[in-house]
Amino acid sequence: MMTTDRTLPPVSGPVSDVAPRKRLRDRLFVVGLALLFLAGLAGVIAATGWRETLHQIARLHGWQMGLLLVLSLANYLLRGLRWHLFARRLGLPTRLSQDMRHFLGGFAMSVTPGRVGELVRMRWLRRETGWAYERTAPMVLVDRAADLAAMALILAVALSHAATGIRGAAPVAILALAAAFLVTRPRLLAGLAHLGYRTTGRLPRVFAKVRRAALSLERFSHGPTLMLALGLGLLGWFAEGYAFHLLLSWMGADPGLWKAIGIFVFATLAGGLTGAPGGVGGAEAAMIALLTLDGVPLTMSVPATAIIRVTTLWFAIGIGMAVFPLAERKSLKGHHALESR
Repeated sequence: MMTTDRTLPPVSGPVSDVAPRKRLRDRLFVVGLALLFLAGLAGVIAATGWRETLHQIARLHGWQMGLLLVLSLANYLLRGLRWHLFARRLGLPTRLSQDMRHFLGGFAMSVTPGRVGELVRMRWLRRETGWAYERTAPMVLVDRAADLAAMALILAVALSHAATGIRGAAPVAILALAAAFLVTRPRLLAGLAHLGYRTTGRLPRVFAKVRRAALSLERFSHGPTLMLALGLGLLGWFAEGYAFHLLLSWMGADPGLWKAIGIFVFATLAGGLTGAPGGVGGAEAAMIALLTLDGVPLTMSVPATAIIRVTTLWFAIGIGMAVFPLAERKSLKGHHALESR
């Protein structure tokens, strides 16, 4: 039997698919993190008063919760469409349904530190297409850069429209834009890889792969592609920010459209910059603190933060957990199909 790519890992063995024990460990990790999230919120709620907090949550209707989930789903689907756009630009022989499955399934690993677990999408692509990791790595980089750029621009607009500023938002927006700029500079990243090898004199193959991956980013330096990708990211993240605005207004604590969106985007970015899994802890603390500084009482800011995080981060993880097994099965079938050619 011939394989399309000699670098494809075997189906069995130590470098093969995730073993049942490892899958169980990943699930327990997610459950443990969710329990820590709930425990932290429970402590804050207990300090502010259970009765008032539960009263605020009980005021929401089922259709309102449903609308929050729909707006979050719109964000995921728009960004999944962007993932497909990048796949087509890179030349991957994948379909829209296939790319959407990879993108949504990767959310199951969102709570890994720095969200590195989402790189499982590259593993699925390797199995199904035979493309080595260094060939698909540029798509992961440019996708993350597109998120950073979109969120930074939304935050900048929020700062210009909000009646009062968001403390610390400007440096975060600048840092996000700088990171987005850095990971989309092919020559700069390739030069850094070359410098790394010249400095250390070690791992020549690793640095060579990094350099090739960096140069592959030039495929995405296509004006219409970048504009469309940015537009999809802006719409997606605006949808979630608007959901936060709706939630606050339903609770009677509306600081204004752009202020609410700015607080949501800033807290999401700040949580991510901490490196904590899924930004858990940092994002919630930033959100509650900013709402409190804006005059929103804890009896409103705490339940609002809990609900928006459940309907965004934890909703995404739930979707990822549902899609992940399907993505695993499909990728294994694709791997067998490549081996049989």
